[in-house]
Amino acid sequence: MLDLHDLLFFSLAALVLVLTPGPNMIYCVSRALCQGRAAGLLSLAGVLLGFVVHLAAASLGLTALLLAVPFAFDALRLAGAAYLLWLAWQAVRPGGTAPFQPRALPADPPARLFGMGFVTNVLNPKVAMFYLSFFPQFLHPQAGSVLVQTLQLGALQIGISGAVNCALVLGAARITAFLSRSEGWLRAQRWVMGSVLAALAVRIALPERR
Repeated sequence: MLDLHDLLFFSLAALVLVLTPGPNMIYCVSRALCQGRAAGLLSLAGVLLGFVVHLAAASLGLTALLLAVPFAFDALRLAGAAYLLWLAWQAVRPGGTAPFQPRALPADPPARLFGMGFVTNVLNPKVAMFYLSFFPQFLHPQAGSVLVQTLQLGALQIGISGAVNCALVLGAARITAFLSRSEGWLRAQRWVMGSVLAALAVRIALPERR
């Protein structure tokens, strides 16, 4: 069973990562702006199902890897730190992407909206990297089943991602209109996000070995 400290720290990391620009956010927000909130929410449902696929693969793979190769923890810990540093750079680099810069999309029927949301997430390398490199930071083999712990983390991450993206979809039009009039808010959002990601990377790279 995961302790409260780990759950809170993981929740913060999951929140920051879901707020970083990526295919899932851009797709759902674009659908909401082009086709309405219902289309955005249906697309988000497909995205959340895609998370389940990533979670199942990561749960089985991490369980086998961490039990078979003891030093894999350190390798995955450093990989997770490097990945967060890369995300931090993507957030603050000149010409970096802002979350509310959606692309125009044609109107699609419900089945295609759901399917495209699912495919967009399943093929999203950001999600796969997050699961494989970040989850091991919070796994404690001595505390019980690694599989159960991974599923707990996954359920928490999916819940946070679903809640945040749902709020973004429902408020997409108003948020986009506000941000389009304030470049300062866009720059501040990127720098705050990049700073938090960098701090998380340092925290992950320098923990005591579990």
